[in-house]
Amino acid sequence: MWRPSFNRDYGSILLGSAEQSARSVRLRVQTLLTFAVVLANVIGIVIALGLGAVGIPEPSLLRRDLIYVNFVGVPVYIAFALVVGVWVGTASTVKAVRWSIVDEIPTRDDARRASRAQRRLVWLQGLLWVGGAGVLALLYGLVDPSLIPKVVLIVLMCATVVVAIAGIYTEILLRPVWAKIMQAGIGLKGSSVRSRAVNSWIIGTGIPLTGITLVVLFSVLRPETSKANVLIAVTVLAVVAGCVGFGSIMLFVWSITGPLRSVRAGMATVRHGDVGQDVDLLVYDGSELGELQYGFNTMVGGLREQERLRDLFGRHVGRDVAAAALRSDPELGGSERTVAVVFVDVIGSTTIAEKRSPTEVVALLNRFFAVIVEATERNGGLVNKFEGDAVLAIFGAPVDLDDPASSALVAAREIADGLATDVPELSAGIGVSYGTVVAGNVGAVQRFEYTVIGDPVNESARLSEVAKDDPRHPVSSKRAIDAAADDEAARWTLWREEVLRGRTEPTPVYAASSLPPVESPRSPVERSRDL
Repeated sequence: MWRPSFNRDYGSILLGSAEQSARSVRLRVQTLLTFAVVLANVIGIVIALGLGAVGIPEPSLLRRDLIYVNFVGVPVYIAFALVVGVWVGTASTVKAVRWSIVDEIPTRDDARRASRAQRRLVWLQGLLWVGGAGVLALLYGLVDPSLIPKVVLIVLMCATVVVAIAGIYTEILLRPVWAKIMQAGIGLKGSSVRSRAVNSWIIGTGIPLTGITLVVLFSVLRPETSKANVLIAVTVLAVVAGCVGFGSIMLFVWSITGPLRSVRAGMATVRHGDVGQDVDLLVYDGSELGELQYGFNTMVGGLREQERLRDLFGRHVGRDVAAAALRSDPELGGSERTVAVVFVDVIGSTTIAEKRSPTEVVALLNRFFAVIVEATERNGGLVNKFEGDAVLAIFGAPVDLDDPASSALVAAREIADGLATDVPELSAGIGVSYGTVVAGNVGAVQRFEYTVIGDPVNESARLSEVAKDDPRHPVSSKRAIDAAADDEAARWTLWREEVLRGRTEPTPVYAASSLPPVESPRSPVERSRDL
C-alpha cells in the first residue's frame, strides 16, 4: 500500500521525524536555534556594514577620525550582542521547552512558557539591535553629531530585518515543540499566514523602500550630496532589496509548504483507499495551516469511523445488502426475484449442547459457519440468516447472478466437503431449491431486515431434513437441477422422491453423488420416526 512521505515529519529534513529519540530532538533544536539566531544577526550585520560603507555614502563613515569607532567600538558591540543573543536567548528557550526534550506531556503552563520563550528570543535580538543603535549613535556622535541620523537609521532598519527573519526561523525550528503541545490537546495560537506574508514584505520591500525614500530626502536636505552618491545609495538599496527579498520569500514559502505537502500527501493516500491510523498527520503549525492539518485528521477519523461502521454493517447483514442499502434509502417491501436458496441445518444440535459447555458450542458453531460463509461468498451468494444452528444462503439477490442455480449447487457441494474436512465434529443436512421469491425488507419502519420469502425457502429447509439421512451428500430439488448449467447438473443424480413436510405430493430429490434409490416416497411421519 502506498504511504505518504510527509505525514510523520515536521515539514523539513532538518527537523527529523516524530519517531526520533529525545536526545536527537534536543540536539537538533538547540543547534538549529543557535544557527538561526547567528544567521539572522549576520544578515543584519552584513546589510548594516554595506549600507554604512557604500549604500548611504554621505555623511561618510570611512574617515580617519572614526578608526577607533569602526575597528574597536563596532566589533566589540557586535561580539557582545552575538554572545548575549545566542547564549542567553537559546539557553532560556531550551530551558522553557525542556519538557519536550525529556519527552514529558506538556501542561498549559508549559505551552504558555514555550510560546513566551520563542517571542522572548526574537525580541531579545531586536532589543540588542536597538541598544546597538543607541551605543553606536553615542560613539559616532561624540566624533561627529551629523552621523547620528545615518547610524540610527541603518541600525533600526537592520533591526527590523533581523527580528522578522528570527521570528519566522524560530517558529519553524520549534515545530517539534508545537507538535507535542497540540498532541496533548492544548490549543496553540502562532503567527498567521497573513502575518508571515507581511513580515516577508517588510523584509524584502518595506525596509528597502523606506531606505530609498530617506536617501532621496537626505539628498534634498543636504545640497552637498551629489547625484552620484544618490545613484550609488539607491542602487545598493535595490540590490539589498532583491537579495533579502528573495531570501524572505523563500523563508515564507518554507514556512507554509511543509504543512501543505503533508496534507497533499495525506489526501493522495486517502484517494488510494487507505484511511488507517498511519494516515493521520502530525500537526505542528500554529497558524491556519495547523488547523488544516487538524481538519484533515478529523476528516480521516470520520472516514475511518464510516469505514468501520460500513464493515460492521456488512458483517451483520451481508456486504451486498449493506452496499445496496447505502446506495439508496431502504424501504419496507420487496420485489419478485428468481433465486436459488441453500439451507444448512446441524444434525443433533440438542445432543451437542447437552454434552459441551456453551463456550465450546459457540466456538464449534463459529467454525461451522465459517465454512458456509466462505463457500457462499466464493460463489457469489449471500448468507442471509444464522438461525441458531442453521444457515440460509441466497444466490441471485440482492445482486443478480447469471446462473444462480449453478452457483448454489456448487456452493452446496463445497460446504459438504468443507464441513467433512474442517468440522468433522458436526454433521449437517444441506438442501438446495430454486424459484421465485419476494426479496426485500421485512419488519417495521424502526427495525427491519433484508430477506427472501417464498416456496423455495421452505422447500430448501425441508430438503435439508431429507439430506440428514446421509449428510455427506447435499440434496436439491428438480427445479434447481433443471435451471443449472449442464456440466453442474451432470454432477447430481435423482436419489428418490420424498413427500416433504407440509406437502401432499412427492418431490423429486437429487443428490450430489450417486446414492442407492428408494422405490417409494416416505411420509413426514416416517421420516420423523427415523430422526
